Amino acid sequence: MLNVFYTVDVEVWCDGWNDIDSKFPAAFQSYMYGPTAAGNFGLPFQLKLLSDHGLTGVFFVEPLFAARFGIEPLREVVGLIESAGHEVQLHLHTEWVDEGRPTILPNSTHKRQYLRMFDLAEQTQLIGIGMDYLAQAGARRPNAFRAGSFGFNHLTLQALQAQGLSHDSSYNATMFGPDSGLAPGTLLTDCCAFEGVLEHPMTVYDDGFGRLRHTQLTATSSAEMEALLWQALERGQSEFVILSHNFELLNPAKNRADAVVVKRFEKLCRFISDNRANFNMSGFHGLNARTVQAQPLPLVSTRWKTGMRTLEQAYRRRYL
Repeated sequence: MLNVFYTVDVEVWCDGWNDIDSKFPAAFQSYMYGPTAAGNFGLPFQLKLLSDHGLTGVFFVEPLFAARFGIEPLREVVGLIESAGHEVQLHLHTEWVDEGRPTILPNSTHKRQYLRMFDLAEQTQLIGIGMDYLAQAGARRPNAFRAGSFGFNHLTLQALQAQGLSHDSSYNATMFGPDSGLAPGTLLTDCCAFEGVLEHPMTVYDDGFGRLRHTQLTATSSAEMEALLWQALERGQSEFVILSHNFELLNPAKNRADAVVVKRFEKLCRFISDNRANFNMSGFHGLNARTVQAQPLPLVSTRWKTGMRTLEQAYRRRYL
C-alpha cells in the first residue's frame, strides 16, 4: 500500500501589490471559486470531485492575507474545505507579512518572499500567527505545514517542532530542497524524520532526459502520473506527494477552465479510486507514517511519455 497525498496550496493573489484593497474581492472570487462561462472550476469543484470518489485531499491554506482583509474570507475558505470532509493544514506566503494592517511582524517593513529569509525566532512566530488565524477561522488545529513556494530551510523544522507541528511537506528537490540545510548532500525523495518532525518531500522524477520534475497536474501528464504511481509502489516507497493549487484547473487568465488539466484531475481521481487496494489517498491527521532507511533515487519516466506530454503542453499553451 502506497500513501498518496493530493496536496493543494490554497492562496489568493491580487495581481501585484498596488491597490490590493480594491482588487481583493474580485481576486478572492476568481482564485477560490473559479467562475467561467462553463461553470465554476475553483476550490469547490476540486473538493466535490475528490469527495465523489471517496478520496481525502490535503489543503494547505495560506492565512496571512487575513491580516489585511479580515478573518471572514479565511473563515469562508476553511468552511468550504472542512464541511466537505477534507483537511485544512498550514501554508505561509511571507509576501503578506509587510502587507498586514498593522504589519504582521513589527520590525518587518519590507518584503521578504520566502520563509527561509527569516531567522528562527521570526519563523516560529510567523508559524504561530498562521495557526492563530486558522483557529480564529474555525479550523481544526493543523499538524502539517508547507512553506510558500517551498521556500524553507532547516530552521523551519525547528520552528515547527516548537509550535507542535509534526509534519512538513516543504522539501522539493526541484527547488530549494537541496540547499535548505536539511540532510546536506542527500536528495530527499521519501518520508524521513528531522528535529522531531516528519518530512514528506514532494515526489520528483527524472523525465528521461536527466531533468527533475515534481509531480503536479499542470506539469505531469496522466500517463506519466499513473506510471510513476505504479513505479513507486513496486519500489516499495512509503509515499507519493502530488502538488496542486486552488486555481490550477483554470487557464492563466482565469476566465476559462484548462480542459487538459481538468481531465488529468478527473483521471487521477478515477485511477486512485479504482486502485484503492494499492493506493491510499490520505491526510496527515491520524497518519501512521513509515520512514525509509535510505532515500530512494528519483522515479524515472520515459522519453516517449515526456515527448507526448510536451505535445500536450504545447496544445494547452496554444488553445487554452
